[in-house]
Amino acid sequence: MNQAISTEYRLAQRLAELRLAQGWSLDELAEITAISRASLSRIERAETSPTASLLNKLCAAYGLTMSRLLSEVEENVAQHLQPAQQTVWVDEENGFERRSLSPPASGYRAELVEGKLRAGARIEYDIPPVAGLEQHIWLLDGVLEIAMNQQHWRLTAGDCLRFHLFGRSSFHAPETAAHYALVVCRP
Repeated sequence: MNQAISTEYRLAQRLAELRLAQGWSLDELAEITAISRASLSRIERAETSPTASLLNKLCAAYGLTMSRLLSEVEENVAQHLQPAQQTVWVDEENGFERRSLSPPASGYRAELVEGKLRAGARIEYDIPPVAGLEQHIWLLDGVLEIAMNQQHWRLTAGDCLRFHLFGRSSFHAPETAAHYALVVCRP
């Protein structure tokens, strides 16, 4: 079993564990997240991989950042991570690749993530996984449009944007692929 398959399988198991720990049925989780029961069932059985938007809704229901959830499915999180040890999660449907460069760990509030959006890709999040989450985005290459509620920013290579995440948000690579570094810090 390769790393991508085993990560997807462990993610499915962890999502099922989180739901059961809350004492929620699939129907109750479907109502909380606005994700269909059938989709939740397929995700928990590792028959399909959740999109970034769906995974964000699940993280919000459980009060976890996406990085925290993904770090929970990794084995042996080390202090020094070489590229082969860094978790890569891909949302093929939305053209998003997320590499956890420095995953969440006990005693640390910040994490470092590498993000790549293919040209034309758009990811929309209904709610943040944790309200007030501090984020710093440094665009390494391309163009990235970010919206949060009524605010909109257009970043080009070298630009850095920082904010506390509240409400709806979206990431869009309108013209070319976007490659960025993201620092996430829990409030």
